[in-house]
Amino acid sequence: MTLESFNLEGKVAVVTGCNTGLGQGMALGLAKAGCDIVGVNVSAPTETQQQIEETGRKFVDIRANLMKLDDIPSIVDRAVTELGRIDILVNNAGIIRRNDAIDFSEQDWDDVMNINVKSLFFMSQAVAKQFIAQGEGGKIINIASMLSFQGGIRVPSYTASKSGVMGVTRLMANEWAAHGINVNAIAPGYMATDNTTALRADEQRNKEIVDRIPAARWGKPSDLEGPCVFLSSSASDYINGYTIAVDGGWLSR
Repeated sequence: MTLESFNLEGKVAVVTGCNTGLGQGMALGLAKAGCDIVGVNVSAPTETQQQIEETGRKFVDIRANLMKLDDIPSIVDRAVTELGRIDILVNNAGIIRRNDAIDFSEQDWDDVMNINVKSLFFMSQAVAKQFIAQGEGGKIINIASMLSFQGGIRVPSYTASKSGVMGVTRLMANEWAAHGINVNAIAPGYMATDNTTALRADEQRNKEIVDRIPAARWGKPSDLEGPCVFLSSSASDYINGYTIAVDGGWLSR
């Protein structure tokens, strides 16, 4: 095994939800490893695009609403039209809704399940068809969660959706490995992003969280760069259907 196994020069990666946070970190990591990036976002990924173009890689900005499936065919078509192919898909787009299970609404259930599992599956299906047409395999990376392993509180649909992500990751790996398509997932732990600002600002809750993490710190988007590049590269060609926890040791406690 040499460092060349991790080289993604000339590859094209589609990354959903990369305007900020973890998606931005993974997109930047892939660009540093040689990928051109197709960013799929609801809002303008201005900072992400600038950072990626500074690495010398191309960035294609696609605006789409993954709460529904309508935009998926055009995402694949535009990626192929502008960059010639797709080699990697990172399904990062997702949402969370918080409320006690006893009061949780059907709308909050449906919204989270639709984007976190349904759109993830059909985006993967569309890209897998493109991989098969290209005849050279490909890599799909889904973003799971600590709540793929644990129950959590006050996030019923998020917990269900992220447990589902782990399940469909295995399912897709089982069916598509014969086509040279590797499907795996990354489960981030507690990460310092906009979504956790309130938690980190709560002195007591912040201390409770950090005290449980063996690494004794919150994760950063850059902590996902290496795992994402690894699962996107030929170094992971014999890894199928696995979910890697990037959590500072949270699950080990």
